[in-house]
Amino acid sequence: MAVDFHMLMWVAFGVIIAVVLALDLFVLHRDPHVVSLRESTIWSGIWIAIALSYGAALWPLGEHGFGPVRAQQYLAAYVIELALSVDNLFVFAVIFSALKIKREYQHKLLFWGVFGALALRAVFIFAGVSLIEHFHWLMYFFGGLLIFTGIKLLVTSDKEIDPEKSRIIRAVKRILPVKPEIGGPSFFVRIDGKLYASMLFIALVLVEITDVIFAVDSIPAVLGVAVDADSGKADTLVVYGSNAFAIMGLRSLYFALAGIIALFRFLKYGLAVILCFVGVKMVGGLGIPAFELGPLDVPQLMPSFKLPIAASLGVIAAVLGVAIGLSLLLPRKHPVKEDPKLLSEPVEAHD
Repeated sequence: MAVDFHMLMWVAFGVIIAVVLALDLFVLHRDPHVVSLRESTIWSGIWIAIALSYGAALWPLGEHGFGPVRAQQYLAAYVIELALSVDNLFVFAVIFSALKIKREYQHKLLFWGVFGALALRAVFIFAGVSLIEHFHWLMYFFGGLLIFTGIKLLVTSDKEIDPEKSRIIRAVKRILPVKPEIGGPSFFVRIDGKLYASMLFIALVLVEITDVIFAVDSIPAVLGVAVDADSGKADTLVVYGSNAFAIMGLRSLYFALAGIIALFRFLKYGLAVILCFVGVKMVGGLGIPAFELGPLDVPQLMPSFKLPIAASLGVIAAVLGVAIGLSLLLPRKHPVKEDPKLLSEPVEAHD
């Protein structure tokens, strides 16, 4: 009886995610507590080790649809998702601070937020892979979107985020009554027979919406290194697996990075370069052949070219290394200290 290694790797992926999440919820964080720097770093290391081990397991399975190319695509997609998700952490910290979410409840919020993120990204990724397979020309659209996003990231300044003015919060309040003064670990509370949403639930909604917004940039970038330019096909396990492991690792590292992300002043520019690079790679894989535009004969604008995935991975790693290195070598004239507003203990709300 032949073994379906592709299905076997899917099962292994599901078991790993389920076991570690169950251990996290029912054993390690059974009682709410403030996640220490040591705990955060250890769990991040565990998730990174799991992710790299899973990618390494794909390498020798060339006869079963994986092999070195798929393993390198997985690693490139993982690194891209990891890098692009860093900005997510700062937004999460701002949300928690603005809504006065106590530190011992932040892990619970991020934990349940993971389920929504995994579900939503599964929809986006499977839909994206299917669309590209059936409509190969969408490679131009996604490539152009990445180039546009990269340029926009280069030329626009960061805007202040004020969750309290969010339209999403106002929309939720229209549907469900909210009690801002209610603290505690519950998403919902019942008072005098009436159901109210807590600020913890509002924060969860904002975290999920934030993840969707960031996914619009990150998923096309991941597809850009995982989709074969000739066939327009990608392995959904490679794309989704790398995405899921990156999300898990970054959220574990939140408690270590949230207050110091602003130190990496050049990371934004590195991410912009990576987005533009992947966009050009997507478009370049097809080229822009000659075509007719009404009475005009437009000549070939770009010949097609193939960049090996190992070279793409090298470029991505080099750009990130330079961005982080410059941030450490050339710090801001007015150093950014760990933001006490993001990590300090907020005022406790009363039940």
